[in-house]
Amino acid sequence: MRAPSAWVLPSTMSLRGSHDVELRYGINPQQRLAEVAPISPGQWPVRLLNGEPSFINLLDALNAWQLVSEAGAALGKPAAASFKHVSPAGAAVSGPLDDVVRDLYGLGDATVGPLASAYLRARDADPKSSYGDMAAVSHPVDDELADVLGRVICDGVIAPGYAPGTVDKLRRKKNGRFLVLEADGAAVPPARETREVFGLRLTQDRDQVPLTRDLFTLQHGELTEGEADDLLLGLAVLRYTQSNSVCYLRDGMTLGIGAGQQSRVDCTRLAGAKTDTWWLRRHPSVRSLEFKPETRRQDRINWQVRYIEGDLTPAEESRLEQVLGAPAAPLTVQERADWLHTLSGVAFASDGALPFRDNVDHARRHGVRAIAEPGGSIRSGDVETACREHGIALAHTGLRLFHH
Repeated sequence: MRAPSAWVLPSTMSLRGSHDVELRYGINPQQRLAEVAPISPGQWPVRLLNGEPSFINLLDALNAWQLVSEAGAALGKPAAASFKHVSPAGAAVSGPLDDVVRDLYGLGDATVGPLASAYLRARDADPKSSYGDMAAVSHPVDDELADVLGRVICDGVIAPGYAPGTVDKLRRKKNGRFLVLEADGAAVPPARETREVFGLRLTQDRDQVPLTRDLFTLQHGELTEGEADDLLLGLAVLRYTQSNSVCYLRDGMTLGIGAGQQSRVDCTRLAGAKTDTWWLRRHPSVRSLEFKPETRRQDRINWQVRYIEGDLTPAEESRLEQVLGAPAAPLTVQERADWLHTLSGVAFASDGALPFRDNVDHARRHGVRAIAEPGGSIRSGDVETACREHGIALAHTGLRLFHH
């Protein structure tokens, strides 16, 4: 067993020294040697206040921090992300919480501050996938967010600072193993990035194009203020999501993110299915599921999703009956369709050019009214035609945001 990491330092100290620091292990446990060192000796962009990170923990934390930092700066609001396996499960800026989120976390009519609201909205995009996430926020963690993090299944957090007492509170989570990372908000990453693969060293310029509304060149229709903000958030999300990637957004939060698909339309359909699930979690039949009091929050979420998906196995039907206080009413195909038809005001962003109009046709099924994509495909004319037919505003960004 390794000794505690040399990275566990008092909160008043910075990471110093040019030597590599051991991690728990690499991407997989059998990759036993795993180290991290600053590119510039002694200049650590983050410091560890608690826990012992793995290779993936750091990848999640560093990507998540860049996302919320850029999103917060672009939109002028606190931003949060819930990261799993080097892609966001959800991201959001501060805003109102609806009754579904309030009921899930037992908030009632309580006032919720901007930072906690941003994280709860980010986590609500895909709460099943956010189980055991890495949280990231653009502003220093306050007491309220520390309390929220203490109540959810979360493996760690990265933020540019911590209010007095919050680190001690978080250190008690997971028997002292909860990761607490502090990002240096003033750190400037090198202009070039390098990675090694199979004996080759690959170097490229870091993508540093600012995310602003100036990127949007309208091809059809007009963007509302809210749609432009949602699309800006979408660009920040896509910049740190494994490609191919698309995301659906509304009211300053992601509804569905599709990552790492070889086909863009498959990505569009996957993210669209997640968007449908998000909306169906607000259906009266789903909200009326009467779980027994001892049923844990995450189990409630997982059963809601399986109920929505509608393809329960006989064994699952039996287990669902055991956690419900009353039988579940069926959610019919027509009820699903009628409810999904009411979803509107959704924005859609793509990290690469839409190659065919089928992406637009599928996106429209999920309430999309505005699209931002790089443009420049040989079939961009077909894509614009589809947007005109569906009454969707289309903006080209001229900026591809692949992330690998």
